[in-house]
Amino acid sequence: MVPQWFIEEKRDGREHADEALRAWVRGVTEGTLPDYQIAAWLMAVYLNGMTARETATLTDAMMRSGRCLAWDGIGRPTADKHSTGGVGDKISLPLAPVCAALGLAVPMISGRGLGLTGGTLDKLESIPGFNVRLGVGDFRRIVAEVGCCLIGQTDDLAPADRRLYALRDVTATVPSVPLIVASIMSKKLAEGASTLLFDVKFGSGAFMGTLPQAKRLAEALIATGRRLGRTCRALLTDMDQPLGRAVGNALEVREARETLAGAGPWDVRALTIEEAAHLAHAAGRFSDLGAARQAAARALDSGEAAAIFRRMTLAQGGDPDAPLPEARARVAVRAPCAGWVAHVDAKAIGRVALALGAGRQAVDETPDPAAGVDGLLQQGERVEAGAPLCVLCADGEARASALAEEAAKAFRLADAPPPRRTLVAATLPDAFPVGP
Repeated sequence: MVPQWFIEEKRDGREHADEALRAWVRGVTEGTLPDYQIAAWLMAVYLNGMTARETATLTDAMMRSGRCLAWDGIGRPTADKHSTGGVGDKISLPLAPVCAALGLAVPMISGRGLGLTGGTLDKLESIPGFNVRLGVGDFRRIVAEVGCCLIGQTDDLAPADRRLYALRDVTATVPSVPLIVASIMSKKLAEGASTLLFDVKFGSGAFMGTLPQAKRLAEALIATGRRLGRTCRALLTDMDQPLGRAVGNALEVREARETLAGAGPWDVRALTIEEAAHLAHAAGRFSDLGAARQAAARALDSGEAAAIFRRMTLAQGGDPDAPLPEARARVAVRAPCAGWVAHVDAKAIGRVALALGAGRQAVDETPDPAAGVDGLLQQGERVEAGAPLCVLCADGEARASALAEEAAKAFRLADAPPPRRTLVAATLPDAFPVGP
């Protein structure tokens, strides 16, 4: 396999042979291929796509680039979810302990920030001492003892994806269906969860801009998972507006904790309950989806899920009682007039959070855990002239103030309250109704 010939093949829209693809993945994993050649191939795939066979071969090769786990004898059905990512999407943090409270084992391999999307690992690392770099032995032990554990891609699990994931972030090749499918499925297959839920987002703050695009990706994920023996469902969820009131690593951890305490923004709570219910129902813990929703709500309101999150934090070296990082500067963005919040542009807010330091603009950058956008007003809320629309958090007042005008443009005000936001547009397969 000559790298430049392989790149040329996809550049010209031709189909890769299975063995050539497997050799390419070996080169990615072993480090014999330089970043610039991998980047060129990623762009060729983005522009020309891959067939279903190529995607399946790529997924399988990436899965087999490391160790594959099995969970025989754990005594609970294993389940996990993957979100395609969005602005303010902190659902994995409350979801894993809620699912554990419902009797599932959740071995969750998560990622870092990608584009405008904050990474679950970056969020967790804003908790002092929290270790997401565990070995497989500790991963297995904590899942068995606590019911859930969230780690990053290790040297043992899907190492090819770790390198490709980082390069996609900085080469503008994130929104490619075959690359997304291979990335998601290689990790999920390697971690061994038998039931998978995909939260496929659409809108201005998502990689999939429209509902039809999101449906296409969801169908590809489900088809790949089923071919490889997994039970799969997908929710198509709105990411035209941010999730919750906080965007930024430590800010989102705080909001996740509020949700686990039975409070938090309505949309974060609602999506956590809906996803937990679908996972528990699909895994056979409940015969009725409505009963699963009620049980998930009880896990939040009773404090059971919060206690599991605390145990998981301690098991992964974190201090659940230590204060989270706080920004040195907080600058309010004020409403130019009175009105109802009709819309909040997720993409605009995500860009502001990235510029404040909450994300990465290069592979080797480290996000500021305290940076981000806080106190976001949500669609349907009333604001008076001069009152805060949101608060920008940064390492200095000058940096935050310079972005205030851009943040203000993300809000559209109206004279009358808008319709209530539809959070979940569809469920695939469509035999399962969307919750309230």
